[in-house]
Amino acid sequence: MNYQKILTKLNVSIFLIWLFHVSGIIGIIYTNASWFIGATPINLLLSFFLLLINTKLNKNTFFMILSCFTFGMLAEILGVHYGTIFGDYNYGSVLGFKFMDVPLLIGINWCILIFITGSIAQFFTNSFWYKTILGVGLMLTLDIVIEPIAPILDYWTFDDGVASFHNYIGWALVALPLQIAFHKSKIQIEGAYPLNLYILQFLFFTILLIKINSIGI
Repeated sequence: MNYQKILTKLNVSIFLIWLFHVSGIIGIIYTNASWFIGATPINLLLSFFLLLINTKLNKNTFFMILSCFTFGMLAEILGVHYGTIFGDYNYGSVLGFKFMDVPLLIGINWCILIFITGSIAQFFTNSFWYKTILGVGLMLTLDIVIEPIAPILDYWTFDDGVASFHNYIGWALVALPLQIAFHKSKIQIEGAYPLNLYILQFLFFTILLIKINSIGI
């Protein structure tokens, strides 16, 4: 058996994100939920690191990372303090160190989401605007399954208890220029890593949501 062909950077990366996400699901449902929820920053940072090593790094890539982080953080800071973009909400403690009441990991998460959804959209169409809109749609789809469980995981909480339609409009408005910039930058990400990470995040939050709605954590 040729292990060099199996143990590629891409395959190892995909294996690791499956290992961490599946372990997280099992750990939250069947063992020490608070410990595994508290390990969320580790999972996010690992996913981001593996995304980087499977992405062609050049000045466009670094500019896009900086743009996603800065624009995402700015939108969240304005959102938390003024409620004009996503509605009235605040962040919990699970996501770690905060700058102006917004966890720095949220800026990293904006990078992850733009990169993986933009990359997935490129597989379906060559049309610039179609893949841009598809990328935004994929982000909104993921947000729809995250929002109901976010307060339970102490990620963030809306003052009204649930995310309103206002939140999803805000997400689309912030995501759109970043998706445009992503496709203009022609970022190259290797293989199926983005698709695997998107599927895992969707399954992670969907399974936990179903479990919580049936028997709770």
